[in-house]
Amino acid sequence: MRRTDLFGLGFMAPALILTIMFFLAPVVMTGVYSFTNMSTATGISGGAYLISPATIRSLTEQGFQGDAIERLSSESYVVDEAGLEAAEAAGYTPRFIAEIRSTLLGDTFTGRRDFERALKDLSHRPRSIRDLKKATELFQKSVLNVRFETEADFQSALSSLNLNLSPAEAVFLTETAYTGWIWTSANYDRAVNLPSTYRATANSAIYVTFTLAFNVGFGLFLAITTFYLPSGQAAFFRTIWFLPRILPPVLYVLMWKWLTWDTGFLSTLLSHFGVPPHNLMKHTATHAWVVVVLINGFVGASMGMILFSSAIRSIPQSMLHASEVDGANRWQQVRYIILPQLRWPILFTTAYQTLSLLTSFEYILLSTNGGPGSATNVWALYAFKIALNNYGGNLEYGYGAALAMVLVIIGIIASLFYLRLFNFKSMITSPRIEQ
Repeated sequence: MRRTDLFGLGFMAPALILTIMFFLAPVVMTGVYSFTNMSTATGISGGAYLISPATIRSLTEQGFQGDAIERLSSESYVVDEAGLEAAEAAGYTPRFIAEIRSTLLGDTFTGRRDFERALKDLSHRPRSIRDLKKATELFQKSVLNVRFETEADFQSALSSLNLNLSPAEAVFLTETAYTGWIWTSANYDRAVNLPSTYRATANSAIYVTFTLAFNVGFGLFLAITTFYLPSGQAAFFRTIWFLPRILPPVLYVLMWKWLTWDTGFLSTLLSHFGVPPHNLMKHTATHAWVVVVLINGFVGASMGMILFSSAIRSIPQSMLHASEVDGANRWQQVRYIILPQLRWPILFTTAYQTLSLLTSFEYILLSTNGGPGSATNVWALYAFKIALNNYGGNLEYGYGAALAMVLVIIGIIASLFYLRLFNFKSMITSPRIEQ
């Protein structure tokens, strides 16, 4: 390898490292998480085995053995050697333990009161009620709401209940009781089967289509119109239209709320003409979409305006002067000279804005929060709420990661489509004069 190649690689190394750290690594980790059921309920560092009332309900819905469910959900007390050894280790008197062994060994009690009553009938029982209650706990065999850290401990507790489960039923019970995360592809199956994902897909299609058309179309319109203005006026108008891009999103959305809410400027103005006040941002789904598209559209159009303006100014002035000599009007200059020269900027702006709109949701979150109802709940906002802002309290990281991976795949497909649509290969070929 030549020294110049090493020198260039050294300059590129920081960019490559940053790309791997802040783009490639997060995408790979998101893909890994998407194949887990990780959530706040499971945690991220493993779990334990727990039979809770929710587990009992789940087993009942799955048609699990009725007798086994009854044993799992009830408290039972079995007098066995393990309990007697635990009582001896706890410091109870040998005469008390011997009397239990001689009179109660092998007996099973279905309730705490029954077992306490049997212990009270013993002549060498503890005189303290508290000690007697603690003694009953040593013989408790219930697994309900008891946390087992290992599968071996859980299986040992189940075997003491004599559930008579088949191997398949034992495996199913163990998997159901496990509170940690597991590897699974169920997130993608869930995304395909839930109606809410189809609603989010339709909302995203509406959002991206109309906002992208506004971004590129209006940005191109601003760039062309300001190009034909005197330089001072053009700079003034570009500065005004660039304000939505540089304003903080919270302040920018607050200005729109002041404009469109039922106590805002438009409602106050229209009330003088007999129009009742309405929250135009959330009054109907149509109103919400108009506001959302305009809020995001002005931000995107300002960026397109800057890019298109720079590209237009790079067009050789001799081409425009020659067209004027040939009698071309402004529209003919735009159609036959300016627009063909803007294929690169239009491709970049369209592809970039598409990817940005697919993954951005902050303006929707601040303005309508996906409402009214779920009318403006786009896919990115839907994934955010599932993974990081769930009103139910259980943040589903795995499912949210699966939804995010779908956006990554859609973004790649959209980029390849734009490269084909704009004939990218012909755009990077050498000029004919150099061939």
